[in-house]
Amino acid sequence: MSSQSDVRKIDIDLVSDVVCPWCVIGYHQLAEAARRSGIEINVTWQPFELNPHMAPEGENLREHLANKYGTTPSESRAARERLTAMGAELGFRFNYADDMRMVNTFRAHQLIHWAETKGKGGAANLALFEAFFTERRDLNDIGVLCQVAESLGLDAREAHEMLERETCAAAVREQQAFWQQQGISGVPAMIFNRRYLVTGAQGVERYMEMLKTLAAETNSEEA
Repeated sequence: MSSQSDVRKIDIDLVSDVVCPWCVIGYHQLAEAARRSGIEINVTWQPFELNPHMAPEGENLREHLANKYGTTPSESRAARERLTAMGAELGFRFNYADDMRMVNTFRAHQLIHWAETKGKGGAANLALFEAFFTERRDLNDIGVLCQVAESLGLDAREAHEMLERETCAAAVREQQAFWQQQGISGVPAMIFNRRYLVTGAQGVERYMEMLKTLAAETNSEEA
């Protein structure tokens, strides 16, 4: 019988967009659950665009939410306050402002894909969360994306060339299409060990239950 420390890492495909606040919350809840339970996880970020037809200049966040979901200013304010409090509990700083803009994220996903080939896909995704939600930077701006790449120790000039030439665009589109074909229509969506789909941010306790169940299942399969 294997001990918990012998269990292989639990693989998780995390379908996400870098402008999705619940993706930030869900990831940090999952990471905290893994830390508390002592179960190792291997997260692979998968691309999803909340707003694939967003114009290059973006759109005011409050106006965007009002147009897309019918969110009122008071509802928007309450949601931002709730997210800010939840993020603070998990060690992430949401820094919302009334002039914050929603942007197109296709280039950001290309950067993540490219960074993944360098072994830094996860780090890139987390850095982009911070760039958007904490620093309020434009993730459609190639210069901003190159600065994020450089902050991770990657070659900014190589990143710039990749983004200008869109050398990773086809691969990202292929990944997006794959997950859409699997029925993913909203994020965050987490697929555990390519078997179990969980949507939304479930909370630390719920993720702990899932990880422990999967660890026990893996134990019994490998015993």
